Amino acid sequence: QVQLVESGGGLVQAGGSLRLSCAASGFRFSRYTMGWFRQAPGKEREFVAAITWSGGSARVADSVKGRFTISRDNAKNTVYLQMNSLKPEDTAVYYCAADSMGPIATTPLEYEYWGQGTQVTVSS
Repeated sequence: QVQLVESGGGLVQAGGSLRLSCAASGFRFSRYTMGWFRQAPGKEREFVAAITWSGGSARVADSVKGRFTISRDNAKNTVYLQMNSLKPEDTAVYYCAADSMGPIATTPLEYEYWGQGTQVTVSS
């Protein structure tokens, strides 16, 4: 049974930091590209960051570049999203997702497995 379980969300003031984690099970994690997406109320789900199976290549959205970093630990079947200098516009539910097809994809349809999401709220 495939599971992706996000944690680490919460309420933080603008300028603060959070570190999201996503623990994976039920599939061969080390062979999947992993991504983070977010969805704010009334908006479409948008790409935040992704990292290839080896960790050798990563990509982040322009809106979070220089503030967010994605990383993974294949020994722990976990992917992380370090979020610094948070802004109110970063408020959303954050989801992790898994893609077996290799190259980094930025559209949700490319990802096969999804977590339930974790809420991040940034107050001004």
